[in-house]
Order: sequence, then C-alpha cells, then structure tokens
Amino acid sequence: MLTEKRVHELKVFAEEIRVETLKIIHSRGFGHVGGSMSLADAMAVLYGEVMNVRPEEPRWEDRDWFVLSKGHGGPVMYATLGLKGFYPVEDAYTLNQPHTRFPSHTDRRMTLGVDLTTGSLGQGMSEAVGAALANKMKGKTSHVFVTVGDGEADEGQIWEGAQFAAHYKLDHLICLIDDNKRQLDGTCEQVMGHAKGIGAKFDAFGWNVINVADGNDVSQIYDAVMAAYETEGKPTCIVLNTIKGKGATFAEPIGAHSSQPSEEEWEEAIKAAEERLAAVRAQ
Repeated sequence: MLTEKRVHELKVFAEEIRVETLKIIHSRGFGHVGGSMSLADAMAVLYGEVMNVRPEEPRWEDRDWFVLSKGHGGPVMYATLGLKGFYPVEDAYTLNQPHTRFPSHTDRRMTLGVDLTTGSLGQGMSEAVGAALANKMKGKTSHVFVTVGDGEADEGQIWEGAQFAAHYKLDHLICLIDDNKRQLDGTCEQVMGHAKGIGAKFDAFGWNVINVADGNDVSQIYDAVMAAYETEGKPTCIVLNTIKGKGATFAEPIGAHSSQPSEEEWEEAIKAAEERLAAVRAQ
C-alpha cells in the first residue's frame, strides 16, 4: 500500500505530466489531447512508482518495458519520459515538426525511452506480446506493460494477441485499457460496442481481469498493478475507467479525441493546468 506521502507525490507527478502534455501539443497547435490527458495518472504510477527503468541507460536489458499501443497518445509519453529524466522535457516542444525526435506517434528509433514503435492501431499489442514472450524465453522477470485504447480494441489484432498471450501464459504481461468511452467517430458504444464490456472479452480469452472504478486515481491504479504482480500463469488486463481529455479545459467537457483550439483556449487550458498543479502541490 502506498503511503500518504507517495500518493501525494504521484498526484503531483500526474499533474506535472498534464501540464507538459498540453505544452507539448501546444507547440504544434493541435493534436490528440483527449487520449493523452486521460492517461496521465497511469503514466505517473508506472514511471513514478512501479516500473524499473534507468533514464541514463534507456536500453538496459533488465528494464521493464512499456508499449503505447495507442501510439497517437505519444505526447503524454514524451511528457512522462522528459520529466523522468530521459531528456529535457522542453525538447519535446518540437512535436511533429521537421527534424524533430518527437513524432506524432511513438518511434523507438527517434525518442529515448520509447521501447517499441507504434501508431497503426492494434500492432502495439502484438509487439508487447512478442517482447513478453522473448523475455520469458530469456528467463527474465521484468514486466511488459501495454496500453490499449478502448476504441483501438475494435481491432481484431488485439484479440489475436490476447489469445496468444493467454496460451503462452505470459504472466509478466500487463495490458492497461484506457476506457475513456470515446474514439474518433463518436462514443465507443456507437461505433463498435462490446456487448459485455472489454474486460469480459479479455476474461473470455483467459486473462486475469481487474476493473479500476476510477482510472484517474493513482492509488487505485497502483493497487491494480500490485494485484497483477501476484497473478501467476496468465496475463492481466487492467481496465481503467478514465475521463477523456481530463484536465484540458477545452477537451474534457466534450470528451474531445483530437483538438485544434484557438491560442486563447490554449492559454486558458495551460493556465488552468498550472493552477491545478500548484493546488495539488500545496495539499
């Protein structure tokens, strides 16, 4: 169980990630705000408390791996890695611009700390499964985390990977579903609903499933990961009930997927995020 001090520190880290995510996307003027902001708390827990990584040695062989299968959420990963010390976070203020090392979708060849290249929806799941199997074959005990969007779960490749992971008992693979209820063309229910929910489908494929009621609560996320660590013989799916665009004043109220706000709206959003960060620090 986390101490009150650690809970507070992780909440601060999450708000720092939100501020920097907004600044990174603002440097380009538009981008995938919604699905980036909803993941800030999970990223804070993974990189602030759970994962075993070395910013000074990004390719350390015994590290835990993280795969952002919903690669369009790259800005939240760039913010997290920058704040973690893989590079100065301001370097990411060149998002998707000529000669940048920070493309709109994560690329392991370009950005320090990115373990696998993603972007084509569904493929990150297969990559994560492959990495988990390879680590198992090498006798490593490190974990592979993969984050999948709820809309991305429409892809058949997600379920091929899920079947493979269960068959090979990849219990060091943990999939986090960013269940923020919306995708590009509308709500997930409107576009391609899952009759009994995404968690029920992973359960049917032989996974251990943990549902997190508040996927933007660092304590609940941490407890879910710790429960996953105790599971043997099967991979774990953690379904995070998140809020799309959380913390972005122009995105959260409407659950925006991608946003192109005015400069005035950007300034308002960044100011509000910085004020929220200051308030959390003062708690």
